[in-house]
Amino acid sequence: MKIFKSLSLKVRIMIILVVCFLFLFLVLLMVNLYVIGSTKDDILSFAEVKKGQADCIIVLGAGVSIDTGYPSYMLRDRLDKGVELYKAGAAPKMLMSGDHGRDYYDEVNAMKQYAIELGVPSEDIFMDHAGFSTYESMYRAKKIFDVKSAIVVTHKYHLYRALYNAEAFGVSAKGVEADTVIYGAQMYHNLRESLSRLKDFSYTILKPKPKYLGDKIPINGNGNRTNDYKDIE
Repeated sequence: MKIFKSLSLKVRIMIILVVCFLFLFLVLLMVNLYVIGSTKDDILSFAEVKKGQADCIIVLGAGVSIDTGYPSYMLRDRLDKGVELYKAGAAPKMLMSGDHGRDYYDEVNAMKQYAIELGVPSEDIFMDHAGFSTYESMYRAKKIFDVKSAIVVTHKYHLYRALYNAEAFGVSAKGVEADTVIYGAQMYHNLRESLSRLKDFSYTILKPKPKYLGDKIPINGNGNRTNDYKDIE
């Protein structure tokens, strides 16, 4: 302590900043290791998924073109895998969860239309228009859609956090990765994801409510209840 006090103010501040940085880095590392370690065994290959494995297949949004409204390349990979699982009988319903917070940006309708074009009946596709984040998607899957078990489809780097969030809300979840190639900016995605794991780790403890909730729409019903129009086919 005497040695520390004998140092100049500038040096002491630098030491304190370094110690704080190392502490935060250690916390970040430990949380990431915990989230990954506690969910890695829940990631299955397509062959390991059983028929009737879950209530639904949750496909998480990954961007659409603002100009065309068409799903991004990464999102198409997620949708292709989700539809493949649906057709294999892994679950009777699909839940498309993404961002539809603005009139000009609509992930979920683009996701549903894509799945319909691949042969999935409209009534088997639910849309979560307020899945603005992974945390909110899983919170609403449980509280709004009454999902008890799910197969979550997203990219592997994202699956750990998605499964961790699902389990935190009592959803029995397994994951199937949608990776088909090495995607651009993967280092950026990995860095962003490591920070998001820390954020969601704290959220699952504090349990803040999502931006929107609403009435229950059970996943075992008709997915057309989540369409933008009132009439149910």
